[in-house]
Amino acid sequence: MKRIDEIDLKNKKVIIRVDYNVPLDKNLNIVDDNRIKESLKTINYCLDNNCSIILLSHLGKVKSEDDLKTKSLKPIAKRLSELLNREIIFTGEARGEIVDETVLNMQPKDIVLFENTRFLDLDGKLESGCDLELSKYWASLADIFINDAFGTIHRAHASNVGIAKYIKESCIGFLVQKELDNLNQITNNPELPFTVILGGAKVSDKIGVIKNLVKKADYILIGGAMAYTFLKAKGESVGKSLVDEDSLEFAREMLNTTNKIILPIDHLVSDNTLNSNYKVKEKIENDDIGLDIGPKTIESFKSYLTKSKTIFWNGPMGYYENETYQKGTKALCEIISRIEATSIVGGGDSASCVINLGYKDKFTHVSTGGGASLELLEGKELPGIEAIK
Repeated sequence: MKRIDEIDLKNKKVIIRVDYNVPLDKNLNIVDDNRIKESLKTINYCLDNNCSIILLSHLGKVKSEDDLKTKSLKPIAKRLSELLNREIIFTGEARGEIVDETVLNMQPKDIVLFENTRFLDLDGKLESGCDLELSKYWASLADIFINDAFGTIHRAHASNVGIAKYIKESCIGFLVQKELDNLNQITNNPELPFTVILGGAKVSDKIGVIKNLVKKADYILIGGAMAYTFLKAKGESVGKSLVDEDSLEFAREMLNTTNKIILPIDHLVSDNTLNSNYKVKEKIENDDIGLDIGPKTIESFKSYLTKSKTIFWNGPMGYYENETYQKGTKALCEIISRIEATSIVGGGDSASCVINLGYKDKFTHVSTGGGASLELLEGKELPGIEAIK
């Protein structure tokens, strides 16, 4: 598999699949521009090689005509222009006459951003279904394809797998290279002790990761709503806490076959998920909802983390959307920031938490792809990588 610095880009027209799937507020202002910033190294490298640059990205899921009003990449074009301090030509379309004319008239160092690739899903899922003609069309627009969108590299879409199939030469960009280099430290031979932290809501999303990493990890610390599924499987009372009922049997099986899984021993509980009034309890009662890990659990988790040499974290420790229940997540950020270990955050909500709390630079690597990082750690092949191989 070729990397961007292993091919001749001089004076070429390149098409780069970036991941600008960033959160927007109700006024369509960008809430977190981390993914845009992470794309700059590859773009600047192409500019240094006098390339003409076409950028493709999706933004959210596009299911109806209403989504066309709220999921345009126009705000992203504006922010990218500010970050690069140069004009970004925004086509407002992802294919058609305007796109053809714009690409035809491109000069070296021009940067063109197409409209949200998933807008084409309204016409029969052409993007997410990896439509043959759309793939060939995009591939025909450039000399070289660079996949630098780690967040979608586990999807077989026209804008990544499709283009790679039909263009003459393709490679991965610097961001994808960085993601693979860091995550491979976990999939290959992590330095021991190796501790995994898993949080978030659904156990079912992480069954494959647990099955694979339990073979390599020394400890798996489980918080967030996931913990209540395991605690219920263990026979403990979880009150009205969120439970992934479909995963109870899996949780029971894991608890019976390994002693590596470490569960919370106390909790921040309330009678309402939106209520900032909470109590710390070791035993959850019938009307309680568990919303964060408690202080004794933080100390318990700390005892495992401080002796670790490799740490992988995916998923917040509590109902993070409510500031009251960010305590567990914040505490782990602070603990890990003081440990001399390889520390990797597996994208998604956990990456947002770490970045928003100001701890991004305290971790070895914060991934831009939650789903992609989990599938890689499950041992699955990633379609976007396989297409380039």
